[in-house]
Amino acid sequence: MSVATDADVIVLGAGIVGAACAWRLAERGLRVQVLEREAVPAAGSTGRSAAGVRHQFSEEANILLSMASIAEYRTMPESDYRPTGYLFLVPQAQWDAHERAAALQRMHGIPVRTLSPAEAAGLVPATTEGLRGATFCPIDGVVDPHGICMTYAARARALGASFAFSCEAVGIGHDGSRWQVEGRSGRFRAPLLVNAAGAWAGGVAALAGLDLPVGPARRMVWTSAPLPDGFGMALPCPLTVDLGSGFWFRSERDRLIFGLANPADTGFSEGIDWEWLEPTWTAGSERFEWFAELAVDRRACWWGYYENTPDHNPVLGRRPGAEGWIDACGFSGHGVQHAAAVGRLIAQEALGEPSFIDIEALRIGRFSAPGATGGGERLVV
Repeated sequence: MSVATDADVIVLGAGIVGAACAWRLAERGLRVQVLEREAVPAAGSTGRSAAGVRHQFSEEANILLSMASIAEYRTMPESDYRPTGYLFLVPQAQWDAHERAAALQRMHGIPVRTLSPAEAAGLVPATTEGLRGATFCPIDGVVDPHGICMTYAARARALGASFAFSCEAVGIGHDGSRWQVEGRSGRFRAPLLVNAAGAWAGGVAALAGLDLPVGPARRMVWTSAPLPDGFGMALPCPLTVDLGSGFWFRSERDRLIFGLANPADTGFSEGIDWEWLEPTWTAGSERFEWFAELAVDRRACWWGYYENTPDHNPVLGRRPGAEGWIDACGFSGHGVQHAAAVGRLIAQEALGEPSFIDIEALRIGRFSAPGATGGGERLVV
């Protein structure tokens, strides 16, 4: 049997969340061992993200996670942070809740503007039927998740962290003092383990005999052909979400990328679901009449996994009854937006320090409480 590699903490996953955790843990002087099932960092959901970052959340913990993370990304040249804004088009039925969320965001100093339907259509041409209003935040925008992840991984390595690639965890146990992980290319031991395995986090927990309600959901990102000269909308445009249908789009250089979540598309299905293009196209054309004139570049479309929880909020922190196990997963489409803050929080959790953001509402114990399966932040762009 091979000799086990010892560390202070094992991080499972080298996506943007795992890399952020590895850097911050190594920064605090811990010996960090990262295991990644793919051959390189950012090869899973991180590299396939739509790359939006926003402050416009309805729950305070998520607002604070975004504030801290985007503040960090703004200082990183590698993040390519572009404040193109987020525009939410809100139907009457959702207006009161959305307006309360905007008030909470402004309470934290976020410059969110409430717009009339006509004002929103002045930013992005849209039919206003059924809309009650809109919100717009100019400091929301897009980043380069791959660049951020690779930077975090490089910083972790510079501080002594080790990375084992093509090393999927296939067995996890605990000997009373340390977690023991059997990987495809070695054995590893540490008193602390951080589960940052993204869409695979539920399966990783199951290897250790733990129940974790995190599962994969496939999402498509469709890409238009280059927009023609004289296209009737200024670029870059904000990431725009029609809350009535869930359809979203944003500009990427001279193209648009767009999507619509299929709630039935769960599990580890692979590849692009071309049949889902038609309902996505229909939803876009109903709100944005000009959308029907676009062409799709089939070679430039892609797909990826989201890591969903029942309430669409992440699972963070130590797990009662599993000494040294720390969750950093279940972001339900918000991992890129919150990774920077989560790296700091997990380092504090590992060292037993108070969290700089209150994460009590995001701990695993909430799922054992009565009625703890609904609500949450359902938007995933």
